Amino acid sequence: MTQKQQLKIGISIGDLNGIGAEVVLKTFEDERILEFCTPVIFANSKVLSFIKKHLNIDLQFQGISDLNKIIDGKVNVYNVWKENVNINFGTPDTKVGNYALKSLEAATEALKNKQVDILVTAPINKNTIQSEAFNFPGHTDYLAKELQGDSLMFMVSDSLRVGLLTDHVAVKDVASTITPQLIEKKVNSIYHSLEEDFRIRQPKIAVLGINPHSGDNGVIGKEDEEVLKPTLKNINNNGKLVYGPYSADSFFGSQNYKNFDAVIAAYHDQGLIPFKTLSFGNGVNYTAGLSRVRTSPDHGTAFEIAGKGEADETSFKQAVFTGMQIYKNRKEYKELTKNPLKKQPRRKERK
Repeated sequence: MTQKQQLKIGISIGDLNGIGAEVVLKTFEDERILEFCTPVIFANSKVLSFIKKHLNIDLQFQGISDLNKIIDGKVNVYNVWKENVNINFGTPDTKVGNYALKSLEAATEALKNKQVDILVTAPINKNTIQSEAFNFPGHTDYLAKELQGDSLMFMVSDSLRVGLLTDHVAVKDVASTITPQLIEKKVNSIYHSLEEDFRIRQPKIAVLGINPHSGDNGVIGKEDEEVLKPTLKNINNNGKLVYGPYSADSFFGSQNYKNFDAVIAAYHDQGLIPFKTLSFGNGVNYTAGLSRVRTSPDHGTAFEIAGKGEADETSFKQAVFTGMQIYKNRKEYKELTKNPLKKQPRRKERK
C-alpha cells in the first residue's frame, strides 16, 4: 500500500489516567505499522510527551493544529486543547474525563467530515466522562447518536464473533427489553455486517437463550418459548440461517460456537464473559451498523496498572488492523453490489 493510499486512523485518547495513551503509543512504537496507515491522535502533544517520557516509550510524533496538514506515514497528534493536564495515573478524575470527551468529540467530528477514515477509541471511564454533552453508558450509544445507522456492539476475534441483544442494560430489565422487534433488528444488523464488513456469504448465526437452559420449555421463564423461539422461526423462514435458542452454559464449552459465523447473546455478561475468556487480549470491540467504521480494544482503563508500563497493546493494535480490514471490505462490497447488472435500454417494438 503506497502512502497515497494509506488510511487515516483517527484515535480518541480515552482516559489519560488509565492505560489508553500507553497502548496507543506502544502500538505505533513499531514503525512497520506506518507502512499501512497514518495515525491521527486527538489529544495534546505536551501531555503525550510527558506520558511517553514517563513510560520510556521510543516514539516520534508530529504535533499539528490543522487536520489539513496531516503528514502521511507519520504519527500525528492533533492538538485538541492547549493547556496542561494534571495526570495522576490510576485515579478517577472528572477533569481528566472531560479531556477524554474533548478528544472523542473532535475525533468523531473528523470522522463525520471524512478527515479521517476510521475511528479507534481508547478506553474511557464511564463515570468520569459523564456530563451534559455525554450522558451515555458508553461509546456505542454516543456514536449511535452522532453517526447514521443502528449501532450494535460486536465483539470480534479471529475465531469468534459475539453480538448482543441488550448491552448496557441492568440484568433485571433484560427480559422485558427483548421484544420480537428488537430481535429482528439485531439479527438483521449482524447478518448485514457479516456480509458487508466480513465478506461472509450466507452467514450462519446462533442465538443464545434468555433464561437458564433456554427456559426448559417454559419451566424456567417463558420468554424463550413465547418471544425468542417464534421470532427466530420467522426469521429463518424468511431465508436467514439463524438458529437457536441454545443453552448458554454449554454452548461455548462444547465448542459449538465454531459451527457458526457469529453468536448473539441475550445480555452483556452472557456474551462477553465467554468472549473475553477465549479471546482476551486479541479481541476487538467493533460498533457494527453505523455509517462509518469504529473499533476499540476489548479492555477498559485498567487503573490498577496505569502508569506502570505493564499494559499490553495487542488488543489496540488488533483494533487498528481490524478497522482497516473492515473499511476495505465495505469498499469492495459497495463496488460489487453497485449496479451488478446494468439496465439495458428497452428495444422498440416493431409495428
